[in-house]
Amino acid sequence: MARSLKKGPYVDPRLLEKISKVKKGDKTIIKTWSRNSTITPEMVGLNFGVHNGKEHIQVFVVENMVGHKLGEFSPTRKFVKHGGKIQKAIEQSKKK
Repeated sequence: MARSLKKGPYVDPRLLEKISKVKKGDKTIIKTWSRNSTITPEMVGLNFGVHNGKEHIQVFVVENMVGHKLGEFSPTRKFVKHGGKIQKAIEQSKKK
């Protein structure tokens, strides 16, 4: 369910503080654990280190990301591969 229009988008207050301290052209990475914060137009052009549970993944915000959440660009699960014996045999034949 979406957030009420009356309330507006949620952005963590501490994150807003960090954004206000950083200059527009600055390349510093703003570390955040707030994956549920909505990306606003003030964030465009900034680098964020979004925590995925293990490490901070660097996210550079562009105009198309406005309205999305920061956590959408920092996946929490790592896909290894499907497989088994058949997949292993296919990979071995490709290497030769």
